[in-house]
Amino acid sequence: MATTIRTARTDADYESWRAVRIAVMPYERCPTVAEIRDNGRPGRLIVLAEIDGAVVGSGVAEPSGDGQRASLTAMVHPDFRRRGVGTHLVRVIAAHAVAQGFDTAGAFVDDEGSRLFAERFGFVERNREVEQVRRIGAEPWPKAPTGYEIVSVAERPELWPAAYHQVALPTLPDMDHPTPLQVSLAEWEKDWINDPAAMFVAVAGDEVIGVAGLKLDSDRPERAEVGYTAVRREWRGRSVAATLKRTSMAWAAEHGITEIYTWTQRGNEAMRRLNEHLGFSYGIVSVTMRAPLPLTGLPSAAR
Repeated sequence: MATTIRTARTDADYESWRAVRIAVMPYERCPTVAEIRDNGRPGRLIVLAEIDGAVVGSGVAEPSGDGQRASLTAMVHPDFRRRGVGTHLVRVIAAHAVAQGFDTAGAFVDDEGSRLFAERFGFVERNREVEQVRRIGAEPWPKAPTGYEIVSVAERPELWPAAYHQVALPTLPDMDHPTPLQVSLAEWEKDWINDPAAMFVAVAGDEVIGVAGLKLDSDRPERAEVGYTAVRREWRGRSVAATLKRTSMAWAAEHGITEIYTWTQRGNEAMRRLNEHLGFSYGIVSVTMRAPLPLTGLPSAAR
C-alpha cells in the first residue's frame, strides 16, 4: 500500500489532522479547527499522509516561537506505524523547512520510540519539559489579597492587551529558551487565551502585575491546560502567582473541570516548586530536540 502526502487546506482536512493528533496525544489539548485555520504563522505547512484514501498521519512545518529555526512535527496513527509513513512525512516537512531558508530544525518527543526515530535523522536532545498534573476537587476561592486584586479577562477585557505590554514582554525572556520567544500582540490575543472567563490577571492600581488561567478543551471539557503564568519581577515573592493559580483552580471546580495540567521547562524550578506546593504531581516528560538542516538519514525515495 503506497503512502501519499497532500497539503491540508479545508476544515475537513483540519478535522482529519485533529483526529491523528488526538489519537497520538490524547493527554494534551488539541487545537480546534478555527485555531488551526486562523492562528498559523507565515510559512506554515500542514500535510496529511494517506493510505488508500484514509488519513493515517500528519505533518507540520512552521517557524519556531523564537523565529530562529523550523519546528517539525510528524505524527502517525498508532495503528499504522512501522510502514514508512513517518519517514515520508519527515522528508516532506523537512524539505519545506529548507525551502523556507532554515538551517536548523526543532522537534518534541515524549516517548522512547519517538526519540529513537528522531535520532535517525540527526536530532539530539537540547532541553526537557515535564508535565505537572493536578486533580480538581472542592477548591476554595483564595482570600482577597492585599495591595492588588484578581479579575477575569471577561470582566475587564482591556486588561489582556495591557498584560501583553506590562507582563508578557518583560517576562517572556525569563523562559528557558536559547533566544527569547517572539510573540506579537496579535498572537497574544489569539493564541494565548481561548476563554476570557477562565483567564485571570492581577492588577495593582492601573498596572497588570501577573497573569494565570486556563485554556479550555472542547474535546475533553473535564480537562484544561494551565495558560501562561507569569508575575512581574518586582512583585515576585508575594504569593501573586499562587493566588492567581488558586483562583483558576476554584473557577475550574465550579465549571466541571476535574483535572488541569501544565508543562514546566527545565530551569524553571521556581514554578515547579510552586506547582508542587499547590498539589500538582508529575507526569510525562517531553524532550526538545534539535538537528541541522538538511536532515541526515533520509532515504532518497519514500517507502
